Amino acid sequence: MLAGSVAERTREIGVRAALGVAGSLALTRYLRTLLFGVSPSDPVTFASVVLLLGFVTIAACLIPAMRAARVDPSRALRSD
Repeated sequence: MLAGSVAERTREIGVRAALGVAGSLALTRYLRTLLFGVSPSDPVTFASVVLLLGFVTIAACLIPAMRAARVDPSRALRSD
């Protein structure tokens, strides 16, 4: 079901990702005042933030998925 939903919304996901990158690059002037020793458009910084957010997303999805996988199907059907 999730694969079908992602397939239907692939274009929307791509547009949102492009807008997020464009928005973050547009905010570099403001970010320059907050960063010390790192340029706001540093590709290593951008890549590390993307990886960090990816790991957080995986962790946020993995914990509930593992909990749901441990549930006995027949017991779950009887409870409803």
